[in-house]
Amino acid sequence: MLKNQTLIKNTYAAFNARDIDAILLVMHLEVKWARAWEGDHANGHDEVRAYWERQWKEIDPNVTPVGFRERENGTLEVEVDQLVKDLKGDILFEGKVKHIYVINDGLLQQMDIELG
Repeated sequence: MLKNQTLIKNTYAAFNARDIDAILLVMHLEVKWARAWEGDHANGHDEVRAYWERQWKEIDPNVTPVGFRERENGTLEVEVDQLVKDLKGDILFEGKVKHIYVINDGLLQQMDIELG
């Protein structure tokens, strides 16, 4: 699990730095990624890139992993502190959210979101 924690921490650091290319290197080609801001999922690298590019034109999210728990079904639950601001710097959301990952062969295959 430590290897997956390092993978996740590095991925969030790249996300917060807006380094999409670094994140795509650790994503499965057929990744399924929750689009919290729009709903449903982005599928594959091109959709994930497009989703984040649209998102960052309107909001400024910063997400920090603070807890990890491997679930019985093999997924990795990551508790994150999430701070979302508009582009003027006003806070739109601040709180904890759970990101649930499927990781296969060292690649992020799926991410879903659970509130609370």
